[in-house]
Formats: sequence, C-alpha cells, structure tokens
Amino acid sequence: MAGPGTPAARWKRHIVRQLRQRDRTQKALFLELVPAYNCLLEKAELLDKFSERLQPEPNDVTPATHQGPWDKDSGPGSDQAPSLATLRVKWQEKEEGLRLECGEMAYQVVEKSAALGALELKLQERQSRLAELEARVAQLREARAQQAGQVAELQARNAERRAAYEALRANTGLQEETLRGLQEQARDLLERLVQRKARAAAERNLRNERRERAKQAQVSQELKKAARRTVSISESQNTLGSGIKEGAEASALAPAPEPESLEREACEKWKRPFRSASATSLTLSRCVDVVKGLLDFKKRRGHSIGGASEQRYQSIPVCMVARLPTRAQDVLDAHLSEVSAVCFGPSSSLLATGGADHLIHLWNVVGGRLEANQTLEGAGGSITSVEFDPSGSQVLAATYNRAAQLWKVGEAQSKETLSGHKDKVTAAKFKLTKHQAVTGSRDRTVKEWDLGRAYCSRTINVLSYCNDVVCGDHIIISGHNDQKIRFWDSRGPHCTQVIPVQGRVTSLSLSHDQLHLLSCSRDDTLKVIDLRVSNIRQVFRADGFKCGSDWTKAVFSPDRSYALAGSWDGALYIWNVDTGKLESSLRGPHCAAINAVAWCYSGSHVVSVDQARKVVLWH
Repeated sequence: MAGPGTPAARWKRHIVRQLRQRDRTQKALFLELVPAYNCLLEKAELLDKFSERLQPEPNDVTPATHQGPWDKDSGPGSDQAPSLATLRVKWQEKEEGLRLECGEMAYQVVEKSAALGALELKLQERQSRLAELEARVAQLREARAQQAGQVAELQARNAERRAAYEALRANTGLQEETLRGLQEQARDLLERLVQRKARAAAERNLRNERRERAKQAQVSQELKKAARRTVSISESQNTLGSGIKEGAEASALAPAPEPESLEREACEKWKRPFRSASATSLTLSRCVDVVKGLLDFKKRRGHSIGGASEQRYQSIPVCMVARLPTRAQDVLDAHLSEVSAVCFGPSSSLLATGGADHLIHLWNVVGGRLEANQTLEGAGGSITSVEFDPSGSQVLAATYNRAAQLWKVGEAQSKETLSGHKDKVTAAKFKLTKHQAVTGSRDRTVKEWDLGRAYCSRTINVLSYCNDVVCGDHIIISGHNDQKIRFWDSRGPHCTQVIPVQGRVTSLSLSHDQLHLLSCSRDDTLKVIDLRVSNIRQVFRADGFKCGSDWTKAVFSPDRSYALAGSWDGALYIWNVDTGKLESSLRGPHCAAINAVAWCYSGSHVVSVDQARKVVLWH
C-alpha cells in the first residue's frame, strides 16, 4: 500500500489538482451539458434498478412450467444459475454499450455545442457588420439626396446662366453688328476724307504750278525787256536792286521748293547760256537769277518741314563721389501694407514710395527727415514699380491691375492710364526721349508707349515673364523669369543679344554712363555686366545675403562705385564695384525682407522699404 509521501501518491495528487483545475476552467463551458448528462445517468440508474428487480432471488424455485426456450440447450441435469449469470453478463454488456453510446453522444454534444458557439459568434459578427453597412447605406442615401438637391440647384443655376449667356450672346451679336456698321461708316468717312484731301492737295498743287508758271513768265518777260536795252552802270545798279526786290517779292508769294532742287536749279542757272545784246545785260540777268534762287533757298531752309529730331530730356547732374550710409536717420510706417517700390526725384529732395495699398506717397527730404508732400491716387492695384521722369515733373508706376499709371507732380489724380497688358505689370520706366516709356509684364510682353497719346507704339513678345526693364540710348534691356537678360534695339524688331544668369532676374540697374548693368537674381547674387563687351564682369555675394522675393531691387550708387541691395532678414549690403568686396552691411529698423532700395542722385542719402510697411532713410 502506497504511503502519502511516496512518488505514486504525489503523482495522483498532481493529477487530481490538474483535473480540478481543468474542471474549474471548463465547467462554464459545460454547464448546459452537465444537466443533460446527469439526466442520462439518472435514466441509466433507473434501467439498472429495473434490471435488478427482474433478477430472481437464489432461494426461489422456478416451476418447470415456466421453463423458457433457453433451458432447452441445457441438459437435464443443469440448474438455473448459469442462465441467470448469462443474462447478467448480457445485461452488463448492453449497459456498457449504452454507456459508451452515451459518452459518444455527450462528446458529440460538446463538439456540436462548440461549433454552435462559433457559428453564433460569426452570426453576431455578421449581424454587427450588417448593422454597420445598413447605417452606412442610410448615410449614403442621405448624402445622395443632398447631392441630388445640389445637382438640381446647380442645374437651375446653369439654366439661368445659360439663359443669361444666350441673352448676352444675342446682345453681343447686335453690338458686333453695330460695331461693324460703325467701322464701315468710319472706313467710308476715312476714304472720303482721304479723297477730299487728295483732291485738295491736287488743286493746291495745280494752283501753285499756275502761279509758278505765271511768275516765271513774268520774270522771263522782264529779263527779255532788260536784255533788249543797254544801260549804264548806275542804271544797272538800280535795275539790279529793283530786280532783287521784285525777285524777293515773287519768292515771298511763290511756294518754297525743296533745298536739293533749289541747289540743283541754281547750278543749272549758272551753266545756262543766254543770248544778250551786250555784256551788261548778260551780267544783270545772271545776277537776278542767282539772287532769286538764293532768296528762295534761304526761305525754304528757314521754313523746312523735314523730319524733326527727337526731343530728349536734359541730363541729370550726378555726384562725382557717393557717400556710404552708416546709420538710420528716419523711420516711418509709410503705408497701410507692404511697400514694394521707392525712387528719388532728380532733385534728390523728392522721394516717391508705392505699396500694396494702391497708393503712391511723395516725401520731401528735409534735414535728414521725411516729410509728407502729397498722395497720388487712382491706381487700380498694388504698386510694383515707381519712377520719376528726368525732368521730375511726372511719376510713372506699374500696377497689378494690368496697366501703368502716369501722374503729374502736384496733381492727385492719375493723368493717363497705359492699358493693354493681359497680366500684372511688373516694371514701368521712362525713356531718355520725351513722351516715351517702356513697360514689362507677366504676360510675356514688353511694350513701348507714346505718352502724348497714351498709345502703345510697339509690342515685343518674349518667351518668359518680365520682372524688370531699363532704357538707354536706342536700347531696352529686360530681365526675365527664365534666368536671362535680353537686349532690344528700339529701331529694330528683334532681340539683339541674350545674356544668361544663374537664377530668376529680380531687378536691373543701368549706370549713369550706360556702360555697366547691375542685375539681381534669386540665386542670391548681384552681377555687374560690362555692356561694352557684353560680359559678366563681377559677381557679388555675401554670407547672410538672400533675396526676399521675386521683385527685390538692387541699384548702383550715382557714381557707380558701389552696389546696394536689401536682404530677406532686413539688412542692407553694400559692395565695392572696383574691388568686388563687401564694403559694409547695415542692420537697423527693418525686421522683415527689404523689397527695394534707392540712392539719391546727390549721393548723400539712401532709402529702403520692406514688407512690414517701413520706409527708412539712411545717412
């Protein structure tokens, strides 16, 4: 017999613990099966009791009359004990079979229950998924209903707009027909006017020819009369004087011929042979002809209508030595928003600033301070460029409103509007000849303007956006977004030269002697181009210098000794053009990117403007 400390006892206790643990863990899973299994056990016990009741007691004697068929096999000497044992064995076998079947059925019930639980879980998952899908379908139906309503509204709006478009189209057709009629009338009127002018010119020419013939006939008759008689020296002098006087009167009435024809006629008259009765009459006739020709030629020269020379501005006096700025003298919040353009007038005492608030302010530089002078109104968009003409009497500004505006100093409202660009105008500059200007735009065009008639005299198509332009003698230089500087001859239709630079060109500045060009680009460098050899002479860069925008402006000093530009961090950088080194960098009131700088013509002041509305005067 195994004791409590033997290995067999420990093994049994371990099995009992494991069975109890399994019973505790799996009891919840078989709560429904246990009652069924207990019911089966109760039925088995009931059958067992029934079988025990059916077994005969050993003292009972079975009568011979109740001998069953199983007694036939037993011999006459056999008793009832073997038959009862046999029945009990058979009954036990049947009971064992029933128990095995019950166990198998219980196992199958467990398996079916597990499968049923899994199917119920799947069913719950699918039901939850179905509920989510139904909620999603409901949301989609609501969204579809809303979108259907929006589509109906849009269709109604489109129908209204289509009707309005058809009405506008019909109205446009009527207006086009009216315009064509007016154009035809204008052409007819122009043709009539040209015909009338041609007839008037022909009649005038005919009258002039008749007068000229009559005068020539009169002069010839007088010469013939003079040639028939012989005169003395005193008489010849009087006759010469009268001839000269008559010739002058005739020349005053006759139309003035061209100088070349007069010179040719004079030479022919000197060579023309005369038949005269005496040498005195020949000399007189020749003198009269020569004097008449000279008087007519002199008068024609005095009233010549040849091509008039272009009127040019007087040159602006520039200082010989510019003074480097060292400190900020005056700081103003000049505009309501970003300030993008600044320019000094020729007198160096008048300053113009333009900003995104559609205003141009004029300032007087008095004693190191900026005093408000005037506000120019009427710009239709943000100001991108501002410039005085060389006389200082007009201000030209480029705007985002696809036009350039022209003001007269002293008048608040705009004098002229130069419209014709299809996109923002980024630069507007005066030419050296009076009443002419040049504009550049983001619509890839550069336009020349006749300011007297506010008329575009020429349009130059370019392959890239134009960011800035400058003008020289018969030359236009434009800087573009495709990293190229282009040169245009005002007297020719095509580009004469292209200089590539590294980076988008933001500004151009031409020296006063028109021999050097300063360009600023988005590769954070300034380049000096020698226009005599069309080559980049110097490249300026510095640690910390960086262009703050696509319209950052850099300028030469008036004496071309320095190059000035503002950086994204509000600092001013000044390079020495002769040495190529950074001369100085100024930091002060600016706390935002500097958009533009200007150096006055006297060389004493510098002004800078930034994106934070500040205008700073440096001295």
